[in-house]
Amino acid sequence: MRAFLVMVLVAMPSVILPGTGMDGRQMVALVALFLAVLTFVEYNATYPGLVEFRDAPPYNRVRFMMLMATVFVLSMMQPGPGEPSTVGLLFEALGILMGRALDFPYSPVRLARLVLADPARPELADAVRNAAAAAFMISLAALAIFVVLLRLYRWPTQSGAFNVWVNLPTFDPTAGGDVVARLERDARINLVLGFLLPFLIPTVLKFGGAGLRALDLSSQQSLVWVMTAWAFLPASLCMRGIAMARIAGMIREMRARGQEVPAEGYLPA
Repeated sequence: MRAFLVMVLVAMPSVILPGTGMDGRQMVALVALFLAVLTFVEYNATYPGLVEFRDAPPYNRVRFMMLMATVFVLSMMQPGPGEPSTVGLLFEALGILMGRALDFPYSPVRLARLVLADPARPELADAVRNAAAAAFMISLAALAIFVVLLRLYRWPTQSGAFNVWVNLPTFDPTAGGDVVARLERDARINLVLGFLLPFLIPTVLKFGGAGLRALDLSSQQSLVWVMTAWAFLPASLCMRGIAMARIAGMIREMRARGQEVPAEGYLPA
């Protein structure tokens, strides 16, 4: 089911948006198949892989639903040829409303519109602004939902012991230094990066190189994926920082109660 949902996510813009040629559809199908196989292998492996918190729902579920909602909403917002549908007009109107509300000085949406859009094409600037505002609001809503779920369901130990080795494959609890201090440091780094990335990504795309500068946001699919990545990556880093801070707090509470943290990295429920 996870692999199938990943395929649906990758193929969604090419199905909803018009103008996708045969070569483009074949490339999308190849990418969707590759990511589906990767997802299937990761979630069926016994040992750690690339996916973090794979055995600690609903962390990855919230992130995936955020990604799915962003891609779907931005795809539905793009105008199509001919007479637009009522649903399409509704999403487009919501995007315009959010774009005007969030387009104020020094906001990430204003920066994305000024840096990524061509000033000589007002319609493209409006499209970038509306897409950025919708993606930004969805990411904020997903972040708030994750914080609420974390508080309500005592994440991550509501369903059993938490295996640090499997769920944080890049973090070695047996390395030098205090585990709590390292987790809190990594949490702060992720939160700071999550806050700064909405401002840094447009600058990198604008001045990072000839290939990035040549990015054509007039293509509807390019606009959908670029704005999705612009909103998803910062929110994902903030969620990772919150999760690591939560794990550090659990270890600190265990120490305060006089319990010993197992060397193999398991935290009891």
